[in-house]
Amino acid sequence: MAIPKGLEPTGIILVDKPAGPSSFAIVAEVRRRTKAKTGHAGTLDPLATGLLVLLSGRATRLASCFVGLDKRYLTEIDLSARTATGDPEGEVLERHEPLKGPALEAALEGLRGDIELPIPAASAVKIGGERAYRLHRQGIAVDMPLRRSRVDVLDVIAEDEGFLTLDLQVSSGTYVRSIADALGGHCVSLRRTAVGPFRVEEADPGRVVPVEAALARIGLTPEQVEAVRRGGGGHGGQGGRQGAPSGQGVPSGQGGQSGHAGRGGEGDPVAPVSPGGTPPGGTPPGRRSSGRALP
Repeated sequence: MAIPKGLEPTGIILVDKPAGPSSFAIVAEVRRRTKAKTGHAGTLDPLATGLLVLLSGRATRLASCFVGLDKRYLTEIDLSARTATGDPEGEVLERHEPLKGPALEAALEGLRGDIELPIPAASAVKIGGERAYRLHRQGIAVDMPLRRSRVDVLDVIAEDEGFLTLDLQVSSGTYVRSIADALGGHCVSLRRTAVGPFRVEEADPGRVVPVEAALARIGLTPEQVEAVRRGGGGHGGQGGRQGAPSGQGVPSGQGGQSGHAGRGGEGDPVAPVSPGGTPPGGTPPGRRSSGRALP
Protein backbone atom coordinates (compact mmCIF):
# COMPACT_ATOMS: atom_id res chain seq x y z
CA MET A 1 0.00 0.00 0.00
CA ALA A 2 1.30 3.45 -0.87
CA ILE A 3 2.55 5.60 1.97
CA PRO A 4 0.01 8.36 2.74
CA LYS A 5 1.08 11.71 1.33
CA GLY A 6 2.85 13.93 3.84
CA LEU A 7 3.86 11.19 6.32
CA GLU A 8 7.32 10.43 4.90
CA PRO A 9 10.11 11.04 5.54
CA THR A 10 9.53 10.39 9.24
CA GLY A 11 12.11 11.49 11.75
CA ILE A 12 13.87 14.43 13.38
CA ILE A 13 15.65 17.15 11.41
CA LEU A 14 18.20 19.41 13.10
CA VAL A 15 18.57 22.88 11.57
CA ASP A 16 20.98 25.69 12.43
CA LYS A 17 18.67 28.68 11.99
CA PRO A 18 20.31 31.84 10.62
CA ALA A 19 19.37 35.34 11.70
CA GLY A 20 16.41 36.85 9.88
CA PRO A 21 13.84 34.22 8.98
CA SER A 22 11.20 33.15 11.48
CA SER A 23 11.11 29.60 12.80
CA PHE A 24 7.91 29.11 10.80
CA ALA A 25 9.73 30.11 7.62
CA ILE A 26 12.34 27.43 8.33
CA VAL A 27 9.57 24.87 8.92
CA ALA A 28 7.91 25.88 5.63
CA GLU A 29 11.19 25.59 3.73
CA VAL A 30 11.78 22.04 5.00
CA ARG A 31 8.15 21.12 4.30
CA ARG A 32 8.41 22.32 0.71
CA ARG A 33 11.52 20.24 0.19
CA THR A 34 10.29 17.02 1.83
CA LYS A 35 6.57 17.30 1.00
CA ALA A 36 5.91 16.00 4.51
CA LYS A 37 3.97 17.41 7.42
CA THR A 38 6.50 19.29 9.55
CA GLY A 39 6.49 20.77 13.03
CA HIS A 40 8.99 22.10 15.54
CA ALA A 41 9.88 21.48 19.17
CA GLY A 42 10.59 25.09 20.13
CA THR A 43 10.84 28.36 18.23
CA LEU A 44 13.47 31.07 18.07
CA ASP A 45 12.98 34.79 17.54
CA PRO A 46 13.67 35.89 13.93
CA LEU A 47 16.83 37.69 15.04
CA ALA A 48 18.15 34.72 17.04
CA THR A 49 20.28 31.93 15.60
CA GLY A 50 20.92 28.31 16.46
CA LEU A 51 19.34 24.92 16.83
CA LEU A 52 15.79 24.13 15.79
CA VAL A 53 14.53 20.58 16.31
CA LEU A 54 12.03 19.83 13.54
CA LEU A 55 9.68 16.85 13.40
CA SER A 56 8.82 15.33 10.04
CA GLY A 57 6.00 13.06 8.92
CA ARG A 58 4.72 10.68 11.58
CA ALA A 59 7.22 12.12 14.07
CA THR A 60 5.03 15.22 14.48
CA ARG A 61 2.81 13.27 16.87
CA LEU A 62 5.85 12.72 19.11
CA ALA A 63 6.31 16.45 19.71
CA SER A 64 5.56 16.15 23.43
CA CYS A 65 8.66 13.98 23.79
CA PHE A 66 10.92 16.81 22.65
CA VAL A 67 9.22 20.09 23.50
CA GLY A 68 10.07 19.90 27.20
CA LEU A 69 13.79 19.32 26.76
CA ASP A 70 16.20 21.75 28.38
CA LYS A 71 17.77 24.39 26.15
CA ARG A 72 21.30 25.81 26.05
CA TYR A 73 22.05 29.34 24.87
CA LEU A 74 24.94 31.71 24.33
CA THR A 75 23.95 35.34 24.67
CA GLU A 76 25.63 38.72 24.79
CA ILE A 77 23.94 41.29 27.03
CA ASP A 78 24.32 45.07 27.02
CA LEU A 79 24.12 45.84 30.73
CA SER A 80 23.82 49.59 30.23
CA ALA A 81 20.25 49.78 28.89
CA ARG A 82 16.87 48.07 29.26
CA THR A 83 14.58 47.91 26.24
CA ALA A 84 10.87 47.28 25.83
CA THR A 85 11.47 43.98 24.05
CA GLY A 86 14.62 42.77 25.80
CA ASP A 87 16.59 43.01 22.55
CA PRO A 88 17.93 45.78 20.25
CA GLU A 89 14.62 46.16 18.37
CA GLY A 90 12.75 47.63 21.31
CA GLU A 91 12.54 51.19 22.57
CA VAL A 92 15.16 52.02 25.18
CA LEU A 93 13.38 52.34 28.52
CA GLU A 94 16.33 53.46 30.60
CA ARG A 95 20.08 53.88 30.51
CA HIS A 96 22.31 53.45 33.53
CA GLU A 97 25.71 52.40 34.72
CA PRO A 98 26.10 48.67 34.10
CA LEU A 99 26.31 46.27 37.02
CA LYS A 100 29.82 45.10 37.79
CA GLY A 101 31.90 43.52 40.51
CA PRO A 102 30.13 42.18 43.58
CA ALA A 103 26.77 43.68 42.53
CA LEU A 104 26.86 41.79 39.23
CA GLU A 105 27.92 38.57 40.95
CA ALA A 106 25.04 38.88 43.40
CA ALA A 107 22.56 39.49 40.59
CA LEU A 108 23.82 36.49 38.66
CA GLU A 109 23.65 34.27 41.73
CA GLY A 110 20.02 35.27 42.23
CA LEU A 111 19.24 34.02 38.72
CA ARG A 112 20.59 30.50 39.24
CA GLY A 113 18.32 27.64 40.21
CA ASP A 114 14.54 28.04 40.31
CA ILE A 115 13.52 31.55 39.27
CA GLU A 116 10.34 33.49 38.57
CA LEU A 117 10.48 36.39 36.12
CA PRO A 118 7.96 38.39 34.07
CA ILE A 119 7.36 37.17 30.53
CA PRO A 120 8.57 39.77 27.99
CA ALA A 121 5.87 42.07 26.63
CA ALA A 122 6.91 41.24 23.06
CA SER A 123 6.10 37.53 23.37
CA ALA A 124 3.48 35.17 21.99
CA VAL A 125 1.67 34.37 25.23
CA LYS A 126 -2.00 35.37 25.36
CA ILE A 127 -3.22 38.12 27.67
CA GLY A 128 -7.00 38.24 27.85
CA GLY A 129 -7.22 36.22 24.65
CA GLU A 130 -4.82 38.46 22.70
CA ARG A 131 -1.17 37.82 21.88
CA ALA A 132 1.05 39.96 24.09
CA TYR A 133 3.16 41.19 21.17
CA ARG A 134 0.04 42.49 19.42
CA LEU A 135 -0.93 44.48 22.50
CA HIS A 136 2.63 45.76 22.72
CA ARG A 137 2.56 46.92 19.08
CA GLN A 138 -0.67 48.79 19.79
CA GLY A 139 0.98 50.59 22.69
CA ILE A 140 -1.26 48.88 25.25
CA ALA A 141 0.58 48.40 28.53
CA VAL A 142 -0.27 45.23 30.43
CA ASP A 143 1.05 43.57 33.55
CA MET A 144 2.86 40.55 32.20
CA PRO A 145 2.49 37.33 34.20
CA LEU A 146 5.42 35.71 35.93
CA ARG A 147 6.82 32.44 34.67
CA ARG A 148 8.67 29.93 36.80
CA SER A 149 11.68 28.30 35.21
CA ARG A 150 14.96 26.68 36.12
CA VAL A 151 18.49 27.86 35.35
CA ASP A 152 20.96 25.00 35.76
CA VAL A 153 23.97 26.75 34.21
CA LEU A 154 24.69 30.49 34.17
CA ASP A 155 28.37 30.98 33.41
CA VAL A 156 30.14 34.20 32.50
CA ILE A 157 32.15 33.65 29.31
CA ALA A 158 33.34 37.23 28.85
CA GLU A 159 32.87 40.69 30.36
CA ASP A 160 33.93 43.80 28.51
CA GLU A 161 32.97 47.44 29.13
CA GLY A 162 29.40 46.82 30.15
CA PHE A 163 28.83 43.85 27.84
CA LEU A 164 28.43 40.38 29.28
CA THR A 165 28.54 37.06 27.42
CA LEU A 166 26.73 34.21 29.17
CA ASP A 167 26.44 30.48 28.63
CA LEU A 168 23.08 29.26 29.96
CA GLN A 169 21.34 25.92 30.33
CA VAL A 170 17.70 26.45 31.19
CA SER A 171 14.40 24.60 31.39
CA SER A 172 12.03 24.77 28.45
CA GLY A 173 9.95 27.93 28.52
CA THR A 174 12.70 30.15 29.94
CA TYR A 175 13.02 33.60 28.38
CA VAL A 176 16.67 34.63 28.12
CA ARG A 177 15.44 38.16 27.43
CA SER A 178 13.84 38.18 30.88
CA ILE A 179 17.16 37.17 32.43
CA ALA A 180 18.89 40.00 30.57
CA ASP A 181 16.25 42.44 31.79
CA ALA A 182 16.71 41.23 35.39
CA LEU A 183 20.37 42.19 35.04
CA GLY A 184 19.36 45.68 33.91
CA GLY A 185 20.17 45.06 30.25
CA HIS A 186 19.00 43.53 26.99
CA CYS A 187 20.15 40.73 24.70
CA VAL A 188 22.38 41.95 21.90
CA SER A 189 22.72 38.46 20.45
CA LEU A 190 21.16 35.10 21.20
CA ARG A 191 22.19 31.68 19.92
CA ARG A 192 20.69 28.32 20.91
CA THR A 193 23.50 25.79 21.07
CA ALA A 194 21.63 22.71 22.28
CA VAL A 195 18.19 21.17 22.85
CA GLY A 196 18.46 18.31 25.33
CA PRO A 197 21.19 15.99 23.98
CA PHE A 198 21.07 17.48 20.48
CA ARG A 199 23.85 19.97 19.62
CA VAL A 200 23.91 22.68 16.98
CA GLU A 201 27.10 21.16 15.58
CA GLU A 202 24.99 18.17 14.47
CA ALA A 203 22.65 20.33 12.39
CA ASP A 204 22.13 19.12 8.83
CA PRO A 205 18.82 20.09 7.17
CA GLY A 206 19.28 17.30 4.62
CA ARG A 207 19.54 14.52 7.21
CA VAL A 208 16.55 12.84 8.83
CA VAL A 209 17.39 11.24 12.17
CA PRO A 210 15.37 8.03 12.61
CA VAL A 211 12.71 8.27 15.31
CA GLU A 212 14.10 5.31 17.26
CA ALA A 213 17.57 6.86 17.40
CA ALA A 214 16.26 10.26 18.45
CA LEU A 215 14.03 8.84 21.18
CA ALA A 216 16.84 6.67 22.50
CA ARG A 217 19.00 9.77 22.92
CA ILE A 218 16.43 11.36 25.22
CA GLY A 219 16.24 8.26 27.36
CA LEU A 220 13.03 6.58 26.26
CA THR A 221 12.82 2.81 26.68
CA PRO A 222 11.33 0.62 23.94
CA GLU A 223 8.17 0.28 26.04
CA GLN A 224 7.83 4.04 26.35
CA VAL A 225 8.47 4.45 22.63
CA GLU A 226 5.63 2.05 21.87
CA ALA A 227 3.35 3.84 24.33
CA VAL A 228 4.09 7.16 22.61
CA ARG A 229 3.45 5.63 19.19
CA ARG A 230 0.06 4.48 20.43
CA GLY A 231 -0.70 7.99 21.63
CA GLY A 232 0.21 7.33 25.23
CA GLY A 233 1.44 10.83 26.01
CA GLY A 234 4.72 12.68 26.27
CA HIS A 235 7.92 12.17 28.15
CA GLY A 236 10.48 14.80 29.00
CA GLY A 237 13.37 12.38 28.59
CA GLN A 238 16.87 13.14 29.73
CA GLY A 239 17.63 16.80 30.24
CA GLY A 240 14.03 17.93 30.09
CA ARG A 241 10.64 17.99 31.75
CA GLN A 242 7.50 16.26 30.66
CA GLY A 243 5.32 18.17 28.25
CA ALA A 244 5.29 21.92 27.70
CA PRO A 245 5.46 24.60 30.38
CA SER A 246 2.21 26.04 31.59
CA GLY A 247 1.06 29.10 29.72
CA GLN A 248 2.93 27.86 26.67
CA GLY A 249 -0.15 27.38 24.54
CA VAL A 250 0.03 24.53 22.08
CA PRO A 251 3.10 22.55 23.09
CA SER A 252 5.51 25.07 21.70
CA GLY A 253 3.50 28.11 21.00
CA GLN A 254 1.87 28.64 17.73
CA GLY A 255 2.66 32.10 18.82
CA GLY A 256 5.52 33.92 17.16
CA GLN A 257 4.25 35.11 13.84
CA SER A 258 6.78 35.81 11.18
CA GLY A 259 9.26 38.63 10.94
CA HIS A 260 8.60 41.67 13.07
CA ALA A 261 4.91 40.93 13.47
CA GLY A 262 5.62 38.98 16.59
CA ARG A 263 7.91 36.58 18.30
CA GLY A 264 8.21 32.85 18.55
CA GLY A 265 10.62 33.50 21.32
CA GLU A 266 13.29 31.53 23.02
CA GLY A 267 10.60 30.73 25.56
CA ASP A 268 7.74 29.96 23.21
CA PRO A 269 8.02 26.40 22.10
CA VAL A 270 4.79 22.65 18.17
CA ALA A 271 2.84 23.98 15.39
CA PRO A 272 2.81 21.34 12.68
CA VAL A 273 2.54 22.78 9.19
CA SER A 274 0.93 20.39 6.70
CA PRO A 275 1.76 20.27 3.01
CA GLY A 276 -0.13 23.03 1.25
CA GLY A 277 -0.59 25.03 4.44
CA THR A 278 0.65 28.59 4.82
CA PRO A 279 3.06 29.19 7.70
CA PRO A 280 2.76 32.29 9.81
CA GLY A 281 4.76 34.69 8.72
CA GLY A 282 25.58 29.34 12.53
CA THR A 283 26.37 32.75 13.54
CA PRO A 284 27.84 33.09 17.03
CA PRO A 285 27.16 36.21 19.08
CA GLY A 286 28.79 39.19 17.44
CA ARG A 287 30.91 41.89 19.00
CA ARG A 288 29.93 45.47 19.40
CA SER A 289 29.67 47.74 16.39
CA SER A 290 27.81 50.92 15.68
CA GLY A 291 24.12 50.30 15.14
CA ARG A 292 24.51 46.53 15.13
CA ALA A 293 21.54 44.27 15.01
CA LEU A 294 21.02 41.03 16.85
CA PRO A 295 22.57 38.27 14.74
